[in-house]
Amino acid sequence: MTEGASVTPLELFFDLVFVYALTQVTALMAADLTWPGLGRGMLVLALLWWCWCCYAWLGNTVRADEGVVRLALFAVIATMFVVAATIPEAFVDLTGGLSGPVVFASCYLVVRVLHLVIYWYAARGDAGLRRQLLRAAWPMLAGATLLFTAALLPQQLSDDPGRIGTLRTLLWVLALAVDYGGIMVIGAAGWQIFSAAHWTERHGLIIIVALGESLVGIGVGITALPISWPIIVASFLGVAVAAALWWAYFDVVSIAAERVLARAQGAQRAALGRDSYTYLHLPMVAGIILLALGFKKVLAYVGDGTHHSLADPLHGLGLLALYGGVVLYLLGHLGFRLRNMHSVNWPRVVAMVLLVALLPVADHLPALAALALLALVCGAMVVAEVVLFGAARRQLRDEFLDEHGAGGPPGR
Repeated sequence: MTEGASVTPLELFFDLVFVYALTQVTALMAADLTWPGLGRGMLVLALLWWCWCCYAWLGNTVRADEGVVRLALFAVIATMFVVAATIPEAFVDLTGGLSGPVVFASCYLVVRVLHLVIYWYAARGDAGLRRQLLRAAWPMLAGATLLFTAALLPQQLSDDPGRIGTLRTLLWVLALAVDYGGIMVIGAAGWQIFSAAHWTERHGLIIIVALGESLVGIGVGITALPISWPIIVASFLGVAVAAALWWAYFDVVSIAAERVLARAQGAQRAALGRDSYTYLHLPMVAGIILLALGFKKVLAYVGDGTHHSLADPLHGLGLLALYGGVVLYLLGHLGFRLRNMHSVNWPRVVAMVLLVALLPVADHLPALAALALLALVCGAMVVAEVVLFGAARRQLRDEFLDEHGAGGPPGR
């Protein structure tokens, strides 16, 4: 991989599995809209994100669509598809068939082991990178062991199935803490980001995938419902919110971050890529998935005249997912900017504070009005940024177009 390289078509194909996986995560939380249900959904998302990040690092080291790596990635894609298909059984085994938790954990382990094997092959001649891979294998194996322990817990251990569910959840938390924390502990020395352009484009594309899932949340919310004016209005408002989140990432932030990453070298670049993208993009993606869940609930409220009326407020976790998803997304942006540019975007801070303050108000508004209020805040944030930072924004974008041509990477 050389500086200036771009994302390969096979990596885009790889991301299609994650489109399905993110849809499954949203469905998992929607089926159990409780605090434990939301928590399990976020744990599954964190595990999927870690898998995706592993292959983002790999794809920045060796071209994904050449030689034996291409064949290996096809095997990974097939295995990840099974992981995604098993998400509804990741914590609770359904009656009949194979053990869902065991299949999930087994396929996850295969995906992670294949990553290390392919990475080891790609790192031939780079002793430092191979040492890092050996160090990274330990937290991966420890986390996988904890996941298998959770999967193998027999329900008959207790007369209370909820107790087993809680224990499984705690083992998941520990597994992810070991895996995420282990990579931070081993440090950045030895890891390599060979192409800043590929790295930033790769993560921009996964943000687009997540935003696509938020739009899917709108569509799923009106499945089998007759089209009506409230559904049309809610759809426009939902797209407006998603568009504001797209703008927040791609208008300036992704361009400025790529420049900062391109200037860094060696271990400094690897640490910046790890912190800003591997870790700090997770709250962005998680926020979008929660927003998708909120969209799904709002559309069910405004379109289903049998169980709800247009005057019904969206109470509880549905509303929290709707507003909290945007807050979490912007919080990820705040950390991202602090790590890259060492500065704060105050319009986004104000938007976050406003959304938190408006939650009690939205709790008493009809669901459609609560969505409209969210769209208003997001739109006002974008307008404020354009007005306040207009000259600097225009200069940065013009310089980017001069450097990369009018097209630029996808999403820009």
